[in-house]
Amino acid sequence: MLYFILQYPLTLKLSQFFKFFRSFLKLSQYPRTSLLAQSLSPSHPLLSFSAHLLPSAQKEISFSSFHISAHLLPSAQKEISFSSIMKGGTVQINWHDTQPVLTLDFHPKSGFLATGGNDHDIKIWIIVSDKSEKNLPTASYQNSLSYHSSAVNTLRFSPSGEYLASGADGGELILWKLQSTSEGQSAWKVHKSLLFHRKDVLDLQWSPDGSFLVSGSIDNSCIIWDISKGSVHQILDAHLHYVQGVTWDPLGQYVASLSSDRTCRIYANKPQPKSKGFDKLNFVCQHVLTKAETLNAGESKGQASKNHMFHDETLPSFFRRLSWSPDGSFLLIPAGICRYSSAPEVVNTAYIYSRRDFSRPAIQLPGASKAIVAVRFCPILFTLSGSNSATLFKLPYRIIFAVATLNSLCIYDTESVAPIALFAGLHYAAITDIAWSMDAKYLALTSRDGYCTIIEFETDELGKPYTFSEKKGEEIMTDHMEIDNTDGGKLERASVDDKKVAVKTSDNKSAKKRITPVAIN
Repeated sequence: MLYFILQYPLTLKLSQFFKFFRSFLKLSQYPRTSLLAQSLSPSHPLLSFSAHLLPSAQKEISFSSFHISAHLLPSAQKEISFSSIMKGGTVQINWHDTQPVLTLDFHPKSGFLATGGNDHDIKIWIIVSDKSEKNLPTASYQNSLSYHSSAVNTLRFSPSGEYLASGADGGELILWKLQSTSEGQSAWKVHKSLLFHRKDVLDLQWSPDGSFLVSGSIDNSCIIWDISKGSVHQILDAHLHYVQGVTWDPLGQYVASLSSDRTCRIYANKPQPKSKGFDKLNFVCQHVLTKAETLNAGESKGQASKNHMFHDETLPSFFRRLSWSPDGSFLLIPAGICRYSSAPEVVNTAYIYSRRDFSRPAIQLPGASKAIVAVRFCPILFTLSGSNSATLFKLPYRIIFAVATLNSLCIYDTESVAPIALFAGLHYAAITDIAWSMDAKYLALTSRDGYCTIIEFETDELGKPYTFSEKKGEEIMTDHMEIDNTDGGKLERASVDDKKVAVKTSDNKSAKKRITPVAIN
């Protein structure tokens, strides 16, 4: 896989770029070619590929080996030039006997990669940089963990790296432990089988301290597991259809689940007093995110119609992997849809909720051509670059996160409105999972076409890591996120720029602070 980076300063017009790129492909021996559009100035994006495009702004160029849909943004009415070639691409090796690869995760200490797929195995890989001219990271096979009798849908390492939890079809949930062998080496061994789910386990997540685990299944339930006892701690069974995504608040206060019943449920930890002391964990459903009111200019509340916020069970994916930011300031929810009265079709989106207010989404990410199925945050916080004054987040640092649709990948940060990088044409089948290494050097994703893509970042390419004292850190972690909405009216979608859109969830509780969500183009 070969990527080009489009950067400032700009010296090549768009028409000239496509002419040159087509000429290059005729000479290229790459059977699969993809394009990355990246702007060094986040406030002036260049091109967006495989995005939701307006008919008046769409340029389509088709070649025999690929298809590109490009949207030239108003700020890019300049000239563009080629720069360096970015490291990364689809590693075309036999990952899981050519069968779909469904999940992956990086070990928090050693950095090796674990993948799971339809061949019933978990495989361990070492990812290293390739110094050759191909400029691609390479994956070296280490060993397989064979125990499951069906497809492995999800796997996650514990925060300490001591355990690995894997969920599979048929309700299998296995806890692996890193143990020493007689030869003085370490190997993953089956530690416990967590038995209660009646059907396929689709997603799981560890608690911040690694003492508990939450899993979601197509038996419509979420289960909180006590790892030390290897038993069920609590069952959350309010969903009416498959639970396809679960996540645990890094501050320990919330658990969130996303289901094909078109709801996202937020559970708050409210310990109940007992005669023999306090139960450490007791989650109660506090918010149900399901429908939203769309208020157009000139309409009253009585005239507004309520629309579902999420895709139904016809979404062509078994996964809706949601995620909390590493500081716990906000929750990012995929599989979203929104409607505008001026347009009959639905727009794919992802919602960002501040932990301060679950009554309404704080921000709505750009509409994509395909449904968003997974999101994942970079575990490292970065210092502010100061290059963009139009940021929507009032944070003392930058948070970077990846958003995967069925056929593309976008990378965002909290200091810019537009994505800082977009990838398209990576795979022939749907993307299933994404993961960051703990040092933010690698971003990897899996696909049903049987391959994985690995993207490598150079030192400080994403920015400089943010550091703060313990006392200051505590203040930041408890202060949470504020949304700067002073420019909200300027960020309306182009198709509805003559109307102001406000969203209100079905929660009857009044919000302490009204935040108008915006659709960032």
